[in-house]
Amino acid sequence: MELGTQLKMIQAQRIIPAARKLKDLEKLWEMDYKTIILLDSHINQLKSIVGSTQKHGKRILVHLDLVQGLKSDEFGAEFVSQTIRPDGVITTRGSTVPKIKQNKLISVQRMFLLDSSALQKAIRLVEKTKPDVIEVLPGVIPHMIEKVHQETRLPVIAGGLIETQEQIEQALEAGAAAVTTSRVELWKAYHP
Repeated sequence: MELGTQLKMIQAQRIIPAARKLKDLEKLWEMDYKTIILLDSHINQLKSIVGSTQKHGKRILVHLDLVQGLKSDEFGAEFVSQTIRPDGVITTRGSTVPKIKQNKLISVQRMFLLDSSALQKAIRLVEKTKPDVIEVLPGVIPHMIEKVHQETRLPVIAGGLIETQEQIEQALEAGAAAVTTSRVELWKAYHP
């Protein structure tokens, strides 16, 4: 499937569940979500987890920085992209985005909005690396979601500190293409 088609399919899903534990990932295999995020993992289990998830007909985005036993640098990104072959990779490190894109996986640049200086630095990084998607954290600041989307013209996913359906709706109304959450009760509330 082409990268553009995969991006459109992700954007069509309002909630992207993010699993921290294998038992939560297994729950997602039985739900109708087509795209899911793997947050915490271990290098020894990663290939098996990604393969099992894809066999269940799901697209999986792996958070590179949270893979235990793997350095989240260009070599780690290349290893995950070429050997593990998830559908996409999430990273906070701009230097890994080109490797992810080179391997034709969805590249998601995570952006932490700590203050206005961090925002401007992150936007400059995004302009340089050109990821496919930006994930804005925390996702509970609707006007910042809108600002990031306007300044980058890239799809924005909101994540982090999302605790209620109201916060999800506010993020979506502010222009988020989707919202990520590890809260199982919110997965169930928005179950397709």
